[in-house]
Amino acid sequence: MVAKLLAELPASAKPAGQLVEKARVLDSYYIPPRYPNSHPEGPPYEHYGELQSEEAIRYASEILEFVRSGMASA
Repeated sequence: MVAKLLAELPASAKPAGQLVEKARVLDSYYIPPRYPNSHPEGPPYEHYGELQSEEAIRYASEILEFVRSGMASA
Protein backbone atom coordinates (compact mmCIF):
# COMPACT_ATOMS: atom_id res chain seq x y z
CA MET A 1 0.00 0.00 0.00
CA VAL A 2 1.90 3.09 1.18
CA ALA A 3 5.26 1.30 1.21
CA LYS A 4 4.66 -0.03 -2.29
CA LEU A 5 3.77 3.43 -3.59
CA LEU A 6 6.95 4.91 -2.14
CA ALA A 7 9.11 2.02 -3.36
CA GLU A 8 7.76 2.33 -6.90
CA LEU A 9 8.63 6.01 -7.28
CA PRO A 10 11.16 6.83 -9.99
CA ALA A 11 14.78 6.90 -8.84
CA SER A 12 14.82 10.70 -8.95
CA ALA A 13 11.93 10.88 -6.46
CA LYS A 14 12.74 7.97 -4.15
CA PRO A 15 12.65 8.74 -0.43
CA ALA A 16 15.89 8.70 1.51
CA GLY A 17 16.53 6.78 4.68
CA GLN A 18 14.00 4.53 6.32
CA LEU A 19 10.82 6.12 4.96
CA VAL A 20 9.73 2.98 3.08
CA GLU A 21 10.28 0.92 6.24
CA LYS A 22 8.20 3.40 8.22
CA ALA A 23 5.47 3.07 5.60
CA ARG A 24 5.56 -0.71 6.13
CA VAL A 25 4.83 -0.13 9.80
CA LEU A 26 1.82 2.00 8.85
CA ASP A 27 0.69 -0.67 6.37
CA SER A 28 0.69 -3.22 9.20
CA TYR A 29 -1.86 -1.06 11.03
CA TYR A 30 -4.27 -0.94 8.10
CA ILE A 31 -6.40 -4.07 8.53
CA PRO A 32 -5.76 -5.78 11.91
CA PRO A 33 -6.97 -2.92 14.14
CA ARG A 34 -10.24 -2.72 12.24
CA TYR A 35 -11.48 -6.29 12.56
CA PRO A 36 -12.29 -8.06 15.85
CA ASN A 37 -11.08 -11.47 14.64
CA SER A 38 -7.79 -10.34 13.09
CA HIS A 39 -5.71 -11.37 16.12
CA PRO A 40 -5.53 -14.93 17.42
CA GLU A 41 -6.48 -13.77 20.89
CA GLY A 42 -8.30 -10.72 22.17
CA PRO A 43 -9.85 -7.70 20.48
CA PRO A 44 -7.71 -5.20 18.56
CA TYR A 45 -7.79 -2.55 21.31
CA GLU A 46 -5.78 -4.93 23.51
CA HIS A 47 -2.99 -5.07 20.90
CA TYR A 48 -2.49 -1.37 20.20
CA GLY A 49 -1.83 1.46 22.58
CA GLU A 50 -0.35 4.90 23.01
CA LEU A 51 3.14 3.94 21.80
CA GLN A 52 1.82 2.51 18.53
CA SER A 53 -0.42 5.52 18.03
CA GLU A 54 2.40 7.99 18.57
CA GLU A 55 4.71 6.04 16.28
CA ALA A 56 2.07 5.86 13.54
CA ILE A 57 1.35 9.59 13.75
CA ARG A 58 5.07 10.42 13.63
CA TYR A 59 5.69 8.13 10.63
CA ALA A 60 2.62 9.40 8.78
CA SER A 61 3.74 12.99 9.40
CA GLU A 62 7.17 12.20 7.93
CA ILE A 63 5.61 10.64 4.85
CA LEU A 64 3.24 13.58 4.37
CA GLU A 65 6.16 16.00 4.66
CA PHE A 66 8.06 13.99 2.02
CA VAL A 67 5.06 14.11 -0.32
CA ARG A 68 4.41 17.81 0.28
CA SER A 69 8.04 18.75 -0.34
CA GLY A 70 8.07 16.66 -3.52
CA MET A 71 4.90 18.33 -4.77
CA ALA A 72 6.27 21.79 -4.02
CA SER A 73 9.35 21.16 -6.14
CA ALA A 74 7.39 19.60 -9.01
